[in-house]
Amino acid sequence: MFRRKLTALDYHNPVGFECKDETQFRNCIVWLEDQKIRHYKIEDRGNLRNIPSSDWPQAYQKYLQDVNCPFPVQERQEALDWLLGLAVRYEYGDNVDKYKRCEPLAASSDSNKAVDPLVNLDSDSPEFKAGVTALANILKIQRHDDYLVMLKAIRILIQERLSPEAIAKASQNREGIPVALDKHILGFDTGDATLNEAAQILRLLHVEELRELQTKINEAIVAVQAIIADPKTDHRLGKVGR
Repeated sequence: MFRRKLTALDYHNPVGFECKDETQFRNCIVWLEDQKIRHYKIEDRGNLRNIPSSDWPQAYQKYLQDVNCPFPVQERQEALDWLLGLAVRYEYGDNVDKYKRCEPLAASSDSNKAVDPLVNLDSDSPEFKAGVTALANILKIQRHDDYLVMLKAIRILIQERLSPEAIAKASQNREGIPVALDKHILGFDTGDATLNEAAQILRLLHVEELRELQTKINEAIVAVQAIIADPKTDHRLGKVGR
């Protein structure tokens, strides 16, 4: 499942690589750091290079933290796929001119037909799970056991907050509306006119913050409803539900 990225990185055994094999896995991690990622200085790679050591898992865990990998050591396939993606990015960055000169692949006879990118999507693949989790971490979206649910939440957030229209609307300057303080009753008297005026201003600001909070709550409710309002019908039971 990692063959394409390993091949792109010129790994010595992309076809026979087995992630579940502990020795192969450790060798691959060391190779990525030595040849492609190079996050550590050479003299600081000793613990990671000591593949037979019983302390290697601790060194690997620290390495994931140091490169800001969003996956823990327990999620081996996802973490490795993330590291491979990082290595590919560095490889391209080091050889931009080389890859710019690459000739595009010949267009197929069906190139003019619209292709749905989700048709052949494997939602159980480690690559898909790694990509969705990485996006969720970047966008600070709560993780869910169903990766398709997370993908729907990501889509909703992007459409509502990160679309060109939403960004343009958010960037527009809102002109303030003059407020007559004498028309707003404070409800108590401090005995000082200046303090009373300051208290009125603070109360109005607080009300504005509460309105913004309510708006965000409403948006969250709409987003959750959009995710869960997709019932599946079981005709055998004569009921609608998940």
